[in-house]
Amino acid sequence: MKILVTGTAGFIGNQLAIKLLERGDEVVGLDSINDYYDIRVKYGRLDRAGIEESDIEYNKLVTSSKHPNYKFIKLNLEDKENMMKLFEAEQFDAVCNLAAQAGVRYSLTNPDAYMDSNIVGFLNILEGCRHHNVSNLSYASSSSVYGLNEELPFSTDHNVDHPISLYAASKKANELMAHTYSHLYGIATTGLRFFTVYGPWGRPDMALFLFVKAALEGKPIDVFNNGEMLRDFTYIDDIVEGIIRVIDNPAKPDPTWNGKDGRVSTSSAPYKVYNIGNQNPVKLMDFITAIENKLGKTIEKNMMPIQPGDVPATFANVDDLAEDLGYKPATPIQEGINNFVDWYLAFFKDEINQESNQ
Repeated sequence: MKILVTGTAGFIGNQLAIKLLERGDEVVGLDSINDYYDIRVKYGRLDRAGIEESDIEYNKLVTSSKHPNYKFIKLNLEDKENMMKLFEAEQFDAVCNLAAQAGVRYSLTNPDAYMDSNIVGFLNILEGCRHHNVSNLSYASSSSVYGLNEELPFSTDHNVDHPISLYAASKKANELMAHTYSHLYGIATTGLRFFTVYGPWGRPDMALFLFVKAALEGKPIDVFNNGEMLRDFTYIDDIVEGIIRVIDNPAKPDPTWNGKDGRVSTSSAPYKVYNIGNQNPVKLMDFITAIENKLGKTIEKNMMPIQPGDVPATFANVDDLAEDLGYKPATPIQEGINNFVDWYLAFFKDEINQESNQ
């Protein structure tokens, strides 16, 4: 297939693009390369896939030096004119939209960024699919949509009408927008509610990255909700395997669905929503202990109250993912953390050595 993967300078998008290329797909990667976090990591991910920083210009397709079937374009999702030109020129078989303004806490202070990328940008993705005969769309949603829901584990058939951050609201809006296009235009859309993704090449604004960095620098870490958080940490390779299975199995109409008592995760339209989580919530303090085990040192902790927009616990029910696609994430937390720390030590080797020599 020829697949547009947005967000390929990002954590999940980069790993997905590489896996698709390795199995023989043709991939066009797209990213705005914004400075929400350390762009060294973003350019490092692109370089990993054979895209040189010096070759990147806005709205210019660059061919990978490592993968002849990989092209990359720096482009904002909200740039409708150039997005439509890209769809027209490339004629994609499928689209996987992973580009978004991420971060729950950032949405409290920078709401406009979420409207531009997550709402206007996603509308442009839908319109590109509609007008250029792309009938297979998968896209990133988030476990954040569960908001004030306290029923665990989180099921895709639970009510998600009470988000507690604009980020979560934007992801819920994506699901609603996708359903509309599935119903009106027959586009198969599948939303993927990711649960706290972690692993090598992970985001610098996420807890694992922040904790390891602080530990190596001998600095304390902030532990929110006094360590009582529960998170369904899900390893990056497990997430990517789930996405690929979704791409290969576009959503179909549910023949049993009706408007009176139908499930909220399916429809009479070709529409589906899945959780992708490890179905094994980990206490934040146990997560920190696993980092300490790998590093062989104790991390100083500042115990803090829960932050606005945060939920105290996440726990994924992935029964429908297993039933429909024969897959459940299963990487143990210590294994995943060990892999991340090994990557971190290698990627920031010079910086760490310089720090230790001062």
